[in-house]
Amino acid sequence: MLRITELKLPLDHRAEDLRSAVLGRLKLADEQLLDIAVFRRGFDARRKSAVLLIYTLDCTVADEASVLQRCVGDPHVRPSPDTRYRPVGQAPSDFAVSGRKRPVVVGFGPCGLFAALVLAQMGLAPIVLERGKDVRQRTKDTWGLWRQGVLDTDSNVQFGEGGAGTFSDGKLWSQISDPRHLTRKVLTEFVKAGAPEEILFVSKPHIGTFRLVSMVEKMRADIVALGGEVRFEQQVVDFKIEEIHGERHIRGLSLKGGEQLEADHVVLALGHSARDTFVQLHARGVFMEAKPFSVGFRIEHPQGLIDRARYGTNVGNPLLGAADYKLVHHASNCRSVYSFCMCPGGTVVAATSEVERVVTNGMSQYSRNERNANAGIVVGISPQDYRQTPGDGTVSPLDGMAFQRQWESRAYELGGGSYRAPAALVGDFVKGRPSTGVGDVLPSYQPGVTFTNLLDPQRPSLPPYVLAAIQQALPAFERQIKGFSRPDAVLTGVETRTSSPLRITRGKDWQSLNVKGLYPAGEGAGYAGGIMSAGVDGIEVAEALGRRLLAECGVNVAAA
Repeated sequence: MLRITELKLPLDHRAEDLRSAVLGRLKLADEQLLDIAVFRRGFDARRKSAVLLIYTLDCTVADEASVLQRCVGDPHVRPSPDTRYRPVGQAPSDFAVSGRKRPVVVGFGPCGLFAALVLAQMGLAPIVLERGKDVRQRTKDTWGLWRQGVLDTDSNVQFGEGGAGTFSDGKLWSQISDPRHLTRKVLTEFVKAGAPEEILFVSKPHIGTFRLVSMVEKMRADIVALGGEVRFEQQVVDFKIEEIHGERHIRGLSLKGGEQLEADHVVLALGHSARDTFVQLHARGVFMEAKPFSVGFRIEHPQGLIDRARYGTNVGNPLLGAADYKLVHHASNCRSVYSFCMCPGGTVVAATSEVERVVTNGMSQYSRNERNANAGIVVGISPQDYRQTPGDGTVSPLDGMAFQRQWESRAYELGGGSYRAPAALVGDFVKGRPSTGVGDVLPSYQPGVTFTNLLDPQRPSLPPYVLAAIQQALPAFERQIKGFSRPDAVLTGVETRTSSPLRITRGKDWQSLNVKGLYPAGEGAGYAGGIMSAGVDGIEVAEALGRRLLAECGVNVAAA
């Protein structure tokens, strides 16, 4: 099979034009082209008057060797790579009843979900511990915050089955290096669980919250059917670590209900908001370090404005869908301002997990048909920015959490309580004045917003250097998207949980640097950002753990 990349056709091309283009590229007669499969379809909308579809195709031809010889100088014609997933190995059939300690996965977001699934597919019968509730009950609790202002600190946007990705745009693409095509494994498992097959070939696939709910349930059922066990409302509150022959090893977990669970192999698939667990790991001496992250606001515009700016007269074409954007500005104070987690046709949601703190995030359904587009407009900060004690030494890995909490508490205060969020109109923000009400752009955040002065020097909503950078960036973004700085666009604060504020550092063996058997993974450990990268990290950590555990069982395993 041959792969053709970068094959470009007009947006409105006929179906037969694709075959004609392939025949021309490969210099084939019609009867020599046996089959065409679309591996990926994207588009180039830089010229709104001439939008192009860009195809990656896998083609079956009658004489592959001669075609390759004929196209030897064409960098876009190559043999198709093998994207099949190959398991590490298979546990003995009696593993679950052999008395061996089963691997434990802590957290059931995308990383924990795929770690547990791969371990279960290897026959290793994982035990999953999730502090939150199952996805259906969790959805009810989350709506309780949005509609009634009632927060359940263990069942919300951050905690519960599916993780934070369940209440997001459901983006299923990533820019991670993926030489083993593990993103294909993630997408294939999602399709098996009920995702539309189009996610296998569109360039920027997404699912949306409602579809993710049923898919997560199906994948949980598969894990259980393969011998795994998923326990909800099981928060890990302590870690049993013993020193053996000069090395520290994980030996068990303490649960909130008092249960002690023996474990020699633990995947630590925490979310970026598992602050109490981070504190406990730090107290137990698990190595971790402070890392950069970003903070800012959510911005909302009419989705139609973004569509017209990106697509021109092609607005409404079903192959394009709702338009997105990606923006960057380097401010004069040496801060980078960029758009984050852009949600076309979506809503701004309350994403706090702690009492009397306000956090925002963005969410879209599969249809992306809500009236507003929203995105984070955030500024990168370093550990030196958020250190809590004066000096030039190493920044505590817990300092980032203290910094986040400070501004989340300020947002709650500025919002007036009841989890309302502080907001401002872009025109007022740029001119440094308070906002008193809405224009044509209606804020979507629930339980509601309170218009205020986000730049108030007495009670600023974020650090002054962040505010100054965003204030400068918004007019600059107008040069890239006409209407971006329209006066009645809405800023809602605050966006503080763009990524984990720390990294639980691991070695080349995927284990903690100083605790053997502990496998930090995913977004909370600082190794992923989004559904796809977290899923891939979960797979790779499960494989590393699986190799070690299968070797202990005397099973020959595939090389790493």
